[in-house]
Amino acid sequence: MGKSNFAESSDKSEEQVSGAEVIAQALKTQDVAYMFGIVGIPVTEIAVAAQKLGIRYVGMRNEQAACYAASAIGYLTGRPLIVIGGSSERSQETMGAFQEFPQVEACRLYTKFSARPSSIETIPSIIEKAVRSSIYGRPGPCYVDIPADFVNLQVNVNSVKYVECCMPPPVSMAETSAVYMAASVIRNAKRPLLIIGKGAAYAHAEEALRKLVEQCKLPFLPTPMGKGVIPDNHPYCVSAARSRALQFADVIVLFGARLNWILHFGLPPRYQPDVKFIQVDICAEELGNNVKPAVTLLGDTNAVTKQLLEQFNKTPWQYPPESSWWQTLREKMKSNEAASKELASQKSLPMNYYTVFYHVQEQLPRDCFVVSEGANTMDIGRTVIQNYLPRHRLDAGTFGTMGVGLGFAIAAAIVAKDRNPGQRVICVEGDSAFGFSGMEVETICRYNLPIVLLVVNNNGIYQGFDADSWKEMLKFGDATAVAPPVCLLPNSHYEQVMTAFGGKGYFVQTPEELQKSLKQSLADTTKPSLLNIMIEPQATRKAQDFHWLTRSNM
Repeated sequence: MGKSNFAESSDKSEEQVSGAEVIAQALKTQDVAYMFGIVGIPVTEIAVAAQKLGIRYVGMRNEQAACYAASAIGYLTGRPLIVIGGSSERSQETMGAFQEFPQVEACRLYTKFSARPSSIETIPSIIEKAVRSSIYGRPGPCYVDIPADFVNLQVNVNSVKYVECCMPPPVSMAETSAVYMAASVIRNAKRPLLIIGKGAAYAHAEEALRKLVEQCKLPFLPTPMGKGVIPDNHPYCVSAARSRALQFADVIVLFGARLNWILHFGLPPRYQPDVKFIQVDICAEELGNNVKPAVTLLGDTNAVTKQLLEQFNKTPWQYPPESSWWQTLREKMKSNEAASKELASQKSLPMNYYTVFYHVQEQLPRDCFVVSEGANTMDIGRTVIQNYLPRHRLDAGTFGTMGVGLGFAIAAAIVAKDRNPGQRVICVEGDSAFGFSGMEVETICRYNLPIVLLVVNNNGIYQGFDADSWKEMLKFGDATAVAPPVCLLPNSHYEQVMTAFGGKGYFVQTPEELQKSLKQSLADTTKPSLLNIMIEPQATRKAQDFHWLTRSNM
């Protein structure tokens, strides 16, 4: 018996483990549940090892789309993006090795943490620090560089010490005096406005914010990814009067929203010159950007909102619901909604954006994820398609990056399948935006994800030509010489991309076809669908009070 035990102990001490297995186990120990990527030398073994440990691996067709999917998973699950990249072997550095590049140094510019383990044994601590850095403070991506020779290198299993899972992010609260001052500024506002940003959604501040809004009867606006933190159909949501609300508010409270281009930098003429901003943000460096705030509340958005609620619980206060400010906002909302409905009711063919989105909105399940990208497609769709739940809208966000749509949709669908089987993902794409990552349709079909893709097709970037105009134009010369740079091929059958991989495809030209095909797609939970929705090539937005951020002479 003793001899047998000694033999087992001896075998254990000689057991070997590969670098790939160490990486996978380190990720698993840090509660990483999903991995997206494209395998090849030298990272294939890492994906295989991760799958063996129960980490879900999703193989994508493009590395950008894989990164978009992973970042969306981070937003939805609270485990932000960790990029693991293979690099050249250590012995070949400076020799012109295969794909040799200073990856750690390059990534340092764009990440919160970028490092290359010095040995197999240091991998667990590097992975733990990467995960911890990504979720502490303002969340952000981290990069871990893996030399190619590490992947299959074997070390003694006893030499590797795994670092236990990092603690959840600490919850920071604002200074009590600043909270008291903020409550005082809000009480004295004549035209108050709350802006609910993506940071509020990420902080899971929905319950506290809804209590604050309803208790104090305050008007609010969501930013694009703040939609749904409080339902879009809430009586105090003033999205339909967005420009008017921003332009004339005298006190604005920012909950996890930055004064960047999306909010016009907080500057006139989009705002009053003397508007008072109260900033609630997890990131100290963000406070005071572009405009000096009246009050800064540094801390977790959910915790700080609860602090504000305590002030209003101690000394109850409500903004008068019959004030002239509320009357102004309601009148503007009514006129804007009427203008949108007028456009939506037009019977002319091809359809316009508003007609499409109103018919889509009528059928969407209340609990669906909505993913959107494009120019007019995203901007107009945001005003019509409603969100009722937090963290259920994903779009191009702060950077306005095209190509995010299908990666985001795949991430949302993976989460939906795991958490709430039967939940659908609606991915609304402009035809140009779809082109950035269209081959991910194969990924969608390979994993049979519950996604309905809507490609709103106007034959171009911003605007295009109909088929007859295109043919006439080509009589004047080669397309490279005469076709405007914004044009795409008219009547492209994007739905055939979906049918090529086994999904359902629909070519849609009328409201009736749209209603029927969307109903069929939502009813069929056995396979993904793509609706290629033809609209008027010259369709555009309703008249706006202000030009977009960057003007064009086109």
